Amino acid sequence: MTPATEPPTPTALKPVRGIGLGGGLAANILNMVGIGPFITIPLAISAMGGPQAMLGWLVGAVLCAYDGLVWAELGSAFPRSGGPYHYLLHAFGPARLGRLFSFLYLWQSLLIGPLSIASGTVGLAQYASFLAPDMKPWHMMVVAAAVCLLNTALLYRDIRSIQRLSIGITVVVVAACVWIVLSGALHFDAKLAFDFPEGAFKPTGAFWMGMGSATLIAVYDYGGYNNVCMIGEEIKNPSRTIPRAVLLSIAIVALLYLGLNLSILGTLPWQTAQKSDAVVAEFMQVIYGRWGGVVVSILILIASWGSALVVLLGFSRVPYTAAVDGRFFKPFATLHPKGRFPTVSLLFMGGASAVACFFSLADLIAVLIVIQTLFQFTAQCVAVVMLRRQGPAQPGQFRMPLYPLPVIVTIAGWMYIVATSQPRHIAIGVAMLALGVAVYLAQSRREGAWPFRLPAWRAP
Repeated sequence: MTPATEPPTPTALKPVRGIGLGGGLAANILNMVGIGPFITIPLAISAMGGPQAMLGWLVGAVLCAYDGLVWAELGSAFPRSGGPYHYLLHAFGPARLGRLFSFLYLWQSLLIGPLSIASGTVGLAQYASFLAPDMKPWHMMVVAAAVCLLNTALLYRDIRSIQRLSIGITVVVVAACVWIVLSGALHFDAKLAFDFPEGAFKPTGAFWMGMGSATLIAVYDYGGYNNVCMIGEEIKNPSRTIPRAVLLSIAIVALLYLGLNLSILGTLPWQTAQKSDAVVAEFMQVIYGRWGGVVVSILILIASWGSALVVLLGFSRVPYTAAVDGRFFKPFATLHPKGRFPTVSLLFMGGASAVACFFSLADLIAVLIVIQTLFQFTAQCVAVVMLRRQGPAQPGQFRMPLYPLPVIVTIAGWMYIVATSQPRHIAIGVAMLALGVAVYLAQSRREGAWPFRLPAWRAP
């Protein structure tokens, strides 16, 4: 398997690999520790009906660790901006099925990118209601959209300045999480944390559906460990840095989430926590009074803002890299004349995410995970297998241990999440996938590309 090389094109990203392991970890951790865990803990508790919701977090952590090995191997082999686009293209054949799969990834990215960004800013706006209780729903929508537009403006610059900013925000985020966990540890009550209702672990249909929902929520909160793969061309020593950033970020955030969950469950009754809209703020208010809730709310807002920032950074590279390859509308290949960053692609993702802020947070999260699971995540597992069959690894390239076990476990986990999702969310995912195939076939027929490639003697 030969790693992809940077094409000699005048529209290529600025050839400066300025992001090291610290910057890669910051890009991932900021993406992972956004607003997610601070607003979804009550949802997970409600889904399973008690503190046994921790099981969903643990299953989610294991699934993401195995999936992280998939991302690490692919990212090491093809350190390109817009990562999965290249993984699928090369694994399934640039002149064959790879054209369809890479197009479908791009197609879904036009939706999942804005959905992912918007879910963070919508959550931010909802959490801001703890500081401003008089906020109305439309106020929160406007705030969320405004944050998307602000982040677009902040990213309209050279990538190296963003690295310094992201590292600084990551320090604030991790410090806030440590403060929350330590506060909970000092006031931990095991009777509250392990107050399981009768029949909590009985393997009924409701239990498996509830754990599926809790695992989906956990995967959403862990999501982001792949962000470094989106900016592969801007990573120093990518064959080593990308796998390390992916796997280390999962381990760090899993420990933070475990401590965060135990701290809250060991301080607040789960019956109270599952009904909270700002559970961490209420938890800190119980311990320190009003000032504790206010301070932690401000820190959480900073974390969610930073997360939305780096998600926008990563997804803004996807339409760009496809346009450079001639697979998407040409204007998306436009770079800033001085900063050499994608302009049209960035503006599109920022604007679309602002529009998505006018949908509910629950639907944003569910549709986001189901769409990614139905196609991209499972397709990438198959891509690893196909790429291994194409040839041996290059010197220094990462290969997952215990292969193919991580691939098998990951596929099984994604299928379980889809099977326990709401039918309407599955329907949206299937409809989007079918529409993407139809658009691709129509475009390929017009261009005479696979599977409608014309014979050489008939080609224009």
